[in-house]
Amino acid sequence: MAPTVVVAMSGGVDSSVAAALLKQNGFEVIGAHIVCWDGCELKEERRDALRVALQLNVPLLTFDFRDAYRKAVFDQMIRAYAEGKTPNPDVRCNREIKFGLFWEKALELGANYVATGHYAKRVDHGGEPGLWEARDKAKDQSYFLWAVNQGRLRRVIFPLQSLTKPEVRQIARGLKLSTAAKKDSQGLCFVGPVHFDDFLREYIPCRQGVVVDSNGKILGAHDGVAFYTVGQRHGLGLGAQAPYYVAEKNVATNTLIVGVGPEDPILFKNEVSVGQLNWLSDFRSGRCETRIRYRQSKVPAQVTAGDDKARVIFESPQRGVAAGQSAVFYDAERVLGGGVIL
Repeated sequence: MAPTVVVAMSGGVDSSVAAALLKQNGFEVIGAHIVCWDGCELKEERRDALRVALQLNVPLLTFDFRDAYRKAVFDQMIRAYAEGKTPNPDVRCNREIKFGLFWEKALELGANYVATGHYAKRVDHGGEPGLWEARDKAKDQSYFLWAVNQGRLRRVIFPLQSLTKPEVRQIARGLKLSTAAKKDSQGLCFVGPVHFDDFLREYIPCRQGVVVDSNGKILGAHDGVAFYTVGQRHGLGLGAQAPYYVAEKNVATNTLIVGVGPEDPILFKNEVSVGQLNWLSDFRSGRCETRIRYRQSKVPAQVTAGDDKARVIFESPQRGVAAGQSAVFYDAERVLGGGVIL
């Protein structure tokens, strides 16, 4: 009897091709459309997923995770911004929803595996499942998957792990899938067409404070440190010829500290503390490569981990390190683990 796999079908080309490849490889495929938020072109996305399911002759279930998503992802994101951090909701969504509730629901249905359209690779190493970068480095999403429980990876398939995005499009066109030419989704669906700062202001009250440089000189005013990101240049309203960049956010004093020019020493950090650790290997301390922002190059670092926190010392000072973002540890293409920058 063929193994059963439940595929998360968002209505995009990646998950469509993932489902098609699994069916071609002899799996008993069940599609599942996950609903996490009202709106978000909900009807259109489910319609597109259903069209592909009909083309592939596979059933499509709908899982309503809206309440769980709001509590585990959205509310946590708003709370983090209010605390002056820059959270990564995709990391929490992967851990709590896609490889949390969805993974559990799929196995309750009797599935042997779950699959998604992520660009990431699962490789068993020493008898344990491991997470690696995908072949397509431009689309690789391993950075967002560091917080997934390692044991759950044993039941996960990433059908696109060895494909590039152009190859995925080509396969979709060859199969005449209705999503072959569909554009990739951009940003967070619940934000909608408004600017992200304006979106946050709907949930976090404005609180006026001062903007100062590294010497404490007052340069201007702001309406809440929650609305700014470390490394941000535009939208500071300082009206000066010299470019200013957000260096630090002091929530206690409601002060925004900026650096003058991109090379101001206050913009750089030699080391960071990382919490909420999750390991996908037996690595705990030593030299590795660390990525502190999506699409940013990995940099050499020395990691020393304790029970609940790790100290990360960079080989060279790093610019724009933001509390709340993920620090992900790599050995070449293998994800060793990660955590949240404190």
